[in-house]
Amino acid sequence: MRAASLPTAMQDAPAPNTLDAPAPDALTELAALVADDLLACNRVIVQHMQSEVELIPRLAAHLVAAGGKRLRPILTIATARMCGYGGGQRHVNLAACVEFIHTATLLHDDVVDGSQLRRGLASANAVFGNEASVLVGDFLFSRAFQLMTADGSLDVLRILSDAAATISEGEVLQLVTQNDLSTTEARYLDVIQGKTAALFAAACQVGAVVANRPESEALALSNYGTAIGMAFQLVDDALDYAADQRMLGKTVGDDFREGKITLPVLAAYHGGAAEDRAFWSRTIEASEQTDDDLEHALLLMARTGAIDATLRRAAHYADQAKSALAIFGPSALRRGLVAVADYTVLRGR
Repeated sequence: MRAASLPTAMQDAPAPNTLDAPAPDALTELAALVADDLLACNRVIVQHMQSEVELIPRLAAHLVAAGGKRLRPILTIATARMCGYGGGQRHVNLAACVEFIHTATLLHDDVVDGSQLRRGLASANAVFGNEASVLVGDFLFSRAFQLMTADGSLDVLRILSDAAATISEGEVLQLVTQNDLSTTEARYLDVIQGKTAALFAAACQVGAVVANRPESEALALSNYGTAIGMAFQLVDDALDYAADQRMLGKTVGDDFREGKITLPVLAAYHGGAAEDRAFWSRTIEASEQTDDDLEHALLLMARTGAIDATLRRAAHYADQAKSALAIFGPSALRRGLVAVADYTVLRGR
């Protein structure tokens, strides 16, 4: 049986950029610094999406066509290069591994959330069904672990496999806290540290590992990645209430309709009057929503400054990320990584 394949143009094309910010922006500029490696990473991704089971490359082609910022693999490649790696393809393969883990979690998340849009297009589960999305997500996880073991480093295997386990814990914790307004801010931060920041941390940390840098530098990059991931998810949670649908790439208000506990909700709930808290209790905890409730939720968030508070917290983490890079000497790549920390927050402005 001949393996089904992705279109040749998709194999040779650079990773798409779907940013709405004016170009050149920080992520575009960082990607340009590692353009050849990013192109090689894209080829590895496409190669490992091949299968003799025709549905797998078909669904994979749908994901490739939907684009994506490739932020996590860019960070793996850029941190490895900043640390002086230049001895082969390990950083490229591990960047692809990171992207597989990320994409697998997106496939699973969209099924759990019942999402109909991903990156502005119909989600894979909307096109191919929940069963196919879950199983192809499992396939991508398997490909990620094949790339990890092929690398041959126990440190790399430990870092990335620990991140995969932490992501799953974070997703389960989010499910546990859903519709529960008694969730503390600390608990919410635990959720986003697990479901988002852990993979950012691992993506950056392995950059130092493949370059055989000291543990202090690996830890600094892990801290950088964690802070970037926290800022990124905080801004995403704010954008669910503050963006237009074209910019967000998914349906605005999905978090509200699903009863997800995010910092904008917690800030509006605790900062509002008794009647406002009653509104949140009805719509989030009891899941009793009308067509006008999202608009009222946005009004309450504006009144309490919930979105601004969330973006300020994101900026705090971005500052932490920049501070973590102080251990490294000046370079174009370090400047690019610093600028990406600011970029994560500017997405919400």
